[in-house]
Amino acid sequence: MKPFTFENLFVLDLANNHQGEIEHGLAVIEKHGEVVRKCEVRAGLKFQFRQLDTFIHPDFKERKDIKHIPRFMETALPVDAYGELVDAVHRQGMVSICTPFDEESVDIILEMGIEVIKVASCSASDWPLLKKIAQTNRPVIISTAGLSMSKIDRLVSYFEYEKAHFALMHCVALYPTPPEKTELNQIDLLKNRFPALTVGFSTHEHPDNTINIGIAYGKGARIFERHVGFETGRHKLNKYSSTPEQIEQWITAWKQAVATCGGDYRAPADPDETASLRSLMRGVYAKKKISAGEAIEQSHVFFSMPLQDDQLASGDFVPGIVANRDYAAGTPLDGSMANLEPSRKDRIFQIMLQVKGILNQARIFIGKESAIEISHHYGLEHFREFGAVIITCINRSYCKKLIVMLPRQKHPYHFHEKKEETFQLLWGDVEIELAGNRTKLEQGDIFTVLGREWHKFHTLDGCVFEEVSTTHFDNDSFYEDERIARLPREQRKTQLDNWESATRDVIRSR
Repeated sequence: MKPFTFENLFVLDLANNHQGEIEHGLAVIEKHGEVVRKCEVRAGLKFQFRQLDTFIHPDFKERKDIKHIPRFMETALPVDAYGELVDAVHRQGMVSICTPFDEESVDIILEMGIEVIKVASCSASDWPLLKKIAQTNRPVIISTAGLSMSKIDRLVSYFEYEKAHFALMHCVALYPTPPEKTELNQIDLLKNRFPALTVGFSTHEHPDNTINIGIAYGKGARIFERHVGFETGRHKLNKYSSTPEQIEQWITAWKQAVATCGGDYRAPADPDETASLRSLMRGVYAKKKISAGEAIEQSHVFFSMPLQDDQLASGDFVPGIVANRDYAAGTPLDGSMANLEPSRKDRIFQIMLQVKGILNQARIFIGKESAIEISHHYGLEHFREFGAVIITCINRSYCKKLIVMLPRQKHPYHFHEKKEETFQLLWGDVEIELAGNRTKLEQGDIFTVLGREWHKFHTLDGCVFEEVSTTHFDNDSFYEDERIARLPREQRKTQLDNWESATRDVIRSR
C-alpha cells in the first residue's frame, strides 16, 4: 500500500456550514464533489469534531455573550449524522479529513475510518490532544497560525519522534484575512526550515480572492485549504467561506499557476525560444581572406548579426581553430568548425560547474583552499556514469572529506587496507552496498565501513555526503574491477589544488 501523499491536495473545510442539518451538509458535499470531478483534482472534505458535553464547560453552554459557543450549540449534529456525511464524502470520491478539538473526537475519527487528521492552529499547542493524534497512525496536517518558530520546531520534533506522517500549513487566524496580513513569505520560511515536509496554505481570505493560491503554489505550497458551504434562502455564508462556484474559480487559478510555473527541473529550450534567441545572436565572419588549413585567430574574424543558418556562432569560436576551406573577406564561417568534442580542461571545468551547482543547491560551503580530487575510474569521458568528486577538508591523524556525486553516478566496489571511514548523508540520496548488502541512507543517516570491507555506492538524483575517517593514504583503494586496479592512480584521479585555481585555469584557456 502506497503511503498517503499530501501533494496537491485540496482541503475543503465544511466546519459548521452544514448548519446543523444533515440534508444541507449532504448538499454541500455533493455540490463540491461535482466541482472536484469537473476540475479533475484531488480533494478532501474536512469536518470539525467537538464533543460539546465536555468541550464546553457546563456553566457556559447557554451563554450567548461568549464568541463561538452559540454557533457551536446551534449547529450541533449527532455522531451518527456525521457517519452519514463521511460516507457521502467517500461516495463523491473525496478524501475524508477531520479536525478534532478534544481527545474523544480522535477516537470517533478512528471508529469512522476517517483518513486524515487535521490539527487546527488553536490546538497546535494543546499537548494532551497532540499526543493522542500523533499516536493514531493517520496522516496529519498541522496548521501553524500564531505559533512562534520555537513552538513549530517543537511540534515538528515531536511528530518526527513519533514517526508520524505529517505536513505543515501556513495559516493566518484572521477571518477574513486582509491581503496585507496574509504573510505568504512564511511558506518560504517553513519550506527552507523543514525541507523534508510538505508545506501547505490554509486560507481565510475573501472567497473571491484567486491571486493568493497562485502565489502560494509558486512559493512551494502543495496543500490548499478553504472553508466551503452552500447558500440557500435560509442559510448564508460568512465572509471567508466559498461557494461551489468560488471553489471552481479558485482551483482554476491554481491550474493556471501550475501551468505558468512549469517544471521543477531545467528542460531543454523550446525550439521557438531557440529560434528567437538565434535571431539576436552574432555570427563569425572572416575579416580577411582565410586559407584552408590556416589557424584562425580572433584578429582574423569579426562578430556580427545576423547569425545565418549553419554559421559558426560567436559563442562557439575558439582561437586557433583550423579553417576547413578557403574564406573570402566578409563571408560567414561554417558552423561545422565548432569544436563539439570538449578538451580535457573543458571536461574538468564542466564537472566542477556541476559540483558547485550541487553544493549551492545543498547550501553547503567549502573553504576556497580545500583540495579537490576528481575520481574517474574509467576515464574523464565516462565520469558522468562512474566517479565522484572528493573534497579534502583536512587529513591528519583524522580525516574529513566531502564526497559529491552527480545524478545517476556510481562508485565501483573497492576496499581500503588502512582506513576506516564513516559516512553521513548531508543532501540528496545514496545507496551503499557493503559486502552484498544494500542500505539506502536518509539525510542525516550514518554508515561505517571498516578496513578491508568491500563497498560501493550509487545515487539517483545526486548527493553530498561527509566522510570522517582515519588518515587517508594514497594507493589505499583496491578495486574489484581489474581494469581499474591495473591503472596507475594518476590515470584514474585528477588532482586540483582548489576550486578557484581549477576554474581560473580553464576560463583563461578559452
